[in-house]
Amino acid sequence: MEIIHLNPANRKRVRDFLSLPFRIYRDIPQWAPPLAMDERARLDPRRYPFYRHSAAAFFLAYESGQAIGRLAVLDNRLYNDYNHEKTAFFYLFECENNLAAARGLFTLAFDWARRRGLNKIFGPKGFTALDGLGLLVKGFERRPAFGLPYNLPYYPELIEALGFEKANDILSGYMSADIQFPQRIHELSARIQQRRGLHIARFRTRRELRAMLGGLKALYNGVLAGAQGGTPITDEEVNALANQMLWFADPSLIKIVMKDDQPVGFLFAYPDLSAALQKTKGRLFPFGWITILRELRTTDWININGAGMIAEYRGSGGTAILYSEMFKSVTENQRYHHAEVVQIGMENEKMQRELQNFGIDFYKMHRLYRRSLQT
Repeated sequence: MEIIHLNPANRKRVRDFLSLPFRIYRDIPQWAPPLAMDERARLDPRRYPFYRHSAAAFFLAYESGQAIGRLAVLDNRLYNDYNHEKTAFFYLFECENNLAAARGLFTLAFDWARRRGLNKIFGPKGFTALDGLGLLVKGFERRPAFGLPYNLPYYPELIEALGFEKANDILSGYMSADIQFPQRIHELSARIQQRRGLHIARFRTRRELRAMLGGLKALYNGVLAGAQGGTPITDEEVNALANQMLWFADPSLIKIVMKDDQPVGFLFAYPDLSAALQKTKGRLFPFGWITILRELRTTDWININGAGMIAEYRGSGGTAILYSEMFKSVTENQRYHHAEVVQIGMENEKMQRELQNFGIDFYKMHRLYRRSLQT
C-alpha cells in the first residue's frame, strides 16, 4: 500500500481523487455524485477563495496501483481565529472497507495538522457554509439531498477505530406539502412582523435575487455573531456562494426578513437536483446542463437548507417568522410536493422538538466526530 500527498498539478492523481467515489458507489442506487466543477475547483489553490486565507492538503491511498482511499484535511484560519481554537477539519473521506488504508490516510493528515500547530481534528466539515456536514449514520436507504454527504454504513466504524468519538449528531427531516401546519404560527408571524416593523422580501427573477445577495456577507456574519463554531465569510466567498446559489435557485424560495431596507434574517430553500446529478454523473458538459435545467423546472422536491435571524430579532417570536415562511415555501407553489429540512443540530433541541410537533419526520442523521491530536 502507498499513501501519497496529492499534488494538485498532477492531473492523473487529481483524476484518481475525483473518480474514486464513482467506483466505491457504483452499485449503490441511492448515491448522488457532487457537481463535478465544484469538486475540481476545491483542488485548485489559484481559483478557490478558501485558499486566500487558509490551507488544505489532500491524500490518496493506493493498492496494486489502484486508488482505494482519499482524504482532505483543512486548516481554516478564519474559523480558528474567530473561535480561538486550533482545530483541523477532515473532509472528502472516501475509502474501501480497509482499516489500514484509512489509518494511513489519517496518519498523514494528523502529521500535517500538527506541523501547522493544530491540536485537534473535527469533521467531516468542509470549505464553505454550503458544504454538508458529517457521516451518514441513519437513512442509508434514501437518496441524499443535493449537496449532502452519503456514505456506506462501514464508514463510521473506520473513523471510530482511529480514535474518533462522537461530537454531535445532526438531523434532516421530511415535510410533505400536505402537512397540517398550525395556523397560530402564521398569526404569530404576522403579529411579530407588524410589531417590530419587519417584512419578507420576495423575488421573482434571478436579477432581483442577485441585487439582494450583495448584503449576504453582513447578514450571514450578523446571524453568526456570538455563536460558537461558526466561520465568518469573506467578500470573495460571498461572491462564489452567490454565483453557486443563483444558477440553481428558484427565486420564489429565497426569503429575506427585512427591517426597513436592512436584511435581518433569511430562509434558503432550493429545488433538489440530486436525481439530475445521478443521471449526468455530476457533469454539466457537454449536455448535462440540459438535464439539470429540466430538473430545475420539473422536480417536485425542495431542500430547506439554512435559516437564521440576527441576535436582536431571534427572541420574542422571531423564529415563528422562519417557521411560517418554511411552510409557505413548500405549499405556495403547487409544483412542489416534498421538502427536506436539512441538517439541524441535535443541540438545538427546541427547534427539533417544535418541528417534530409540526409533523416533520427526522429520517436521516449525520454524525460529526472529534479527536485530539496531542500526543
